[in-house]
Amino acid sequence: MARTVYLNALKELKEGILEMGEHIKTAIGRTINALKKDDLILAQAVINDDNVIDDKEKEIENLCLKLLLTQQPVASDMRKVSSALKMITDMERIGDFAADIAEIVTRGGRTGTSYTVPFIDAMSVAVIKMVDESILAFTDDNLELAQKVCRADDEVDELFNGAKEALLDCIRNDEKFAERALDLMMVSKYLERIGDHATNIAEWVIFSVSGVHVSTEKGF
Repeated sequence: MARTVYLNALKELKEGILEMGEHIKTAIGRTINALKKDDLILAQAVINDDNVIDDKEKEIENLCLKLLLTQQPVASDMRKVSSALKMITDMERIGDFAADIAEIVTRGGRTGTSYTVPFIDAMSVAVIKMVDESILAFTDDNLELAQKVCRADDEVDELFNGAKEALLDCIRNDEKFAERALDLMMVSKYLERIGDHATNIAEWVIFSVSGVHVSTEKGF
């Protein structure tokens, strides 16, 4: 009976992680759309909804602590719960970075120009996929998928370097777009950090499944 209760709680934990993951993926997608369309209303909605992500983090944290304090998890379950506690911190930071990008959009609406950076679109697609796959790896105990996410971070880093070069070139050669280019430089940095945190999540999944934490955490 006690084991059944515990397994049901673990199922609830997975569902909570999935729900939080949907919130942060939505936040990234919406904030990039707000950036491209210079949509101040959508950007403000992303900022406002960051509280939902914060609340979900607290809810999952409380569930994890309850599991650890009231049940007697076996080693593999202990790793899963402790990994979830680490993961939600990274997930919350991803939500913060999406809100940071949205704040750039709201600063005077100055992003509405014809200048675009394909690297940034590609980065946003890549990091959303990393977030999605890292969370799916956790819920499915999929070690191979988690390792794939870790490898994908190299692609995001390459895109970030490309974005930097394109934006620096813009600043040097096209003065009227320099201010926007500086904003987009920050956007690309935030997306690169999201990739780092998705990698952190994947690394905690690897620990959850194998008991080995493959590297030190990245991001801030």
